[in-house]
Amino acid sequence: MKTSDFYFDLPQEQIAQDPLEDRSASRLLVLDRETGKTEHTVFKNISDYLNPGDCLVLNNTKVIPARLFGEREGTGAQIEILLLRRRENDIWETLVKPGKKAKPGTRILFGGGLLTGEVIDIVEDGNRLIQFSYDGIFEEILDRLGQMPLPPYITHELKDKNRYQTVYAKYDGSAAAPTAGLHFTPELLRQVREAGVDIAEVTLHVGLGTFRPVKAENVTDHHMHSEFYQITEEAADVINRTKGRGGRVICVGTTSCRTIESAADESGQIRPCSGWTDIFIYPGYRFKVLDGLITNFHLPESTLLMLVSALAGREHVLAAYEEAVRTGYRFFSFGDAMLIITVMPEK
Repeated sequence: MKTSDFYFDLPQEQIAQDPLEDRSASRLLVLDRETGKTEHTVFKNISDYLNPGDCLVLNNTKVIPARLFGEREGTGAQIEILLLRRRENDIWETLVKPGKKAKPGTRILFGGGLLTGEVIDIVEDGNRLIQFSYDGIFEEILDRLGQMPLPPYITHELKDKNRYQTVYAKYDGSAAAPTAGLHFTPELLRQVREAGVDIAEVTLHVGLGTFRPVKAENVTDHHMHSEFYQITEEAADVINRTKGRGGRVICVGTTSCRTIESAADESGQIRPCSGWTDIFIYPGYRFKVLDGLITNFHLPESTLLMLVSALAGREHVLAAYEEAVRTGYRFFSFGDAMLIITVMPEK
């Protein structure tokens, strides 16, 4: 299986640069994973495609303002830091630009010295371990100095940090948003519950590894980076109960999908657990829990597009993507959404 098998042509102007004023007003392309049949609606009608007894799985991770701009002590040279994950206490694994001169011992000042970082080691992929020092509470300083780590294909400035955050975000830790959840409003979630649909919340802190381009010619040669996840006993019970009574488990986003598939045993039972996952889902994968997926439109040749293709078939997915391009859908993080389900509901 070649990486090039997952290429599609996308006009630059269809890459969404700004979120819609109304989160739930985005378009929704519904794809029947068995037949490839498509239907077009708007996201606020998502409840029309959910049945009583189904379960939505949400990733309640919270994006931290992980992009910091500082200056190198002594020279004043500008340095950009992206926090990837906390290793321990105030030591973070980071991506540094420019990185060549960020050798161990380099000190970086942020906010005129409100926050100081020292490079203490160079690790995998050239990432730097930085020890931070400060007075006060790190999260409050970060909220004051940091910026949201928007993907490189978004060039517009984000005026409201909360628009790159789901309305149900709870636990700090992500370097990128689980963007399929950006379409939900509190009102829409209430409608979903009133329709008899259960909601289970899991946590996966999204790292940049999920979005790194696949450089290997063969899909199976690509190595996924690890991300931390957690499933509570309550969430596991809701998901297991749904499967037990014949309901569908529909994940909101590829991160929720990767979380439950990582935690499931071969019989499809979810256990409460936490840990690190580097699960790589591509065509040929047998889903143990997932029945449906709400997701955004992904980059060509990406691991996310491969995951979606594992669920609905590469031919069906690429045909739906071509239809989305042709009919003017907005792509990527602030773009429109897809719902992939087993059987199209009767109207």
